[in-house]
Amino acid sequence: MTAVQTLWLMVIFFATSSISVVTGSTSLVTVPAMFQFHIDPRAAVATNMFALTFLSIGGTLPFLKVQNVNRKRLSLLIILTLLGSLIGAFLLLLIPARSVPIVVSVAVIVVAVFALIYRKSGVERSTIQPSAGAELVGYIFTFLLGIYGGFFSGGYITILTAVYVAFFRLSFLEAIATTKLINVCSSAIATGVFMWHGLVDYRLGLILGVTTFVGAMVGARLAIRVGDEWLRRIFLTAVWLLGLKVILFDLLGYRAGCNASAHVNE
Repeated sequence: MTAVQTLWLMVIFFATSSISVVTGSTSLVTVPAMFQFHIDPRAAVATNMFALTFLSIGGTLPFLKVQNVNRKRLSLLIILTLLGSLIGAFLLLLIPARSVPIVVSVAVIVVAVFALIYRKSGVERSTIQPSAGAELVGYIFTFLLGIYGGFFSGGYITILTAVYVAFFRLSFLEAIATTKLINVCSSAIATGVFMWHGLVDYRLGLILGVTTFVGAMVGARLAIRVGDEWLRRIFLTAVWLLGLKVILFDLLGYRAGCNASAHVNE
């Protein structure tokens, strides 16, 4: 890569990491950007995951300082995440990842609809304890999303944040802080697998990792200051923009591509 291309990626990664501390879905922006610079798809996903580890650490530290991470279920959530992410990382070595962003974007639309229906979810700390069934669903989603997080990660934290607000009844600030810490585990275990198979571009990964670390620190400090109501608004805005992206560019573009292929084959 040229110095100019690397600089462009640094700008993209910094801006995305600053915002995605709240919204998640970093990889839905950063990985396609890496594709535009003709980086091998598997190397792009692996190197992006390497950088996400730095992002997650940078995004977690400010929350730990003010004790916003919900520690009640943390040990089990981390174990489920590590197991799921390990499975997901190995899946990347076996399954093409081209169609995954579309699947995730559709899931993000579902999250947006849910958040619109339950408008006050996560705005303030709930005094109602979740039922045993709701907790079980939260744990199942943590494991399943951990598989996806280790595989690609685009939209992983966005959906996981909504799950924790819905099923564990966390506030948005608690959910964002907790998922950031969990994402450290997910990114680290997946990165270890990718490093083992020689997929990570260490030079580019370190540059982007430091960039995302700084961006996440900035974003986390702002998130702590704005409060749950504004965090919810930012989160919903990002989710709906991602939903529009999938409708206008991914799904319609995919359908147009299929129709074009059909005409060529006629």
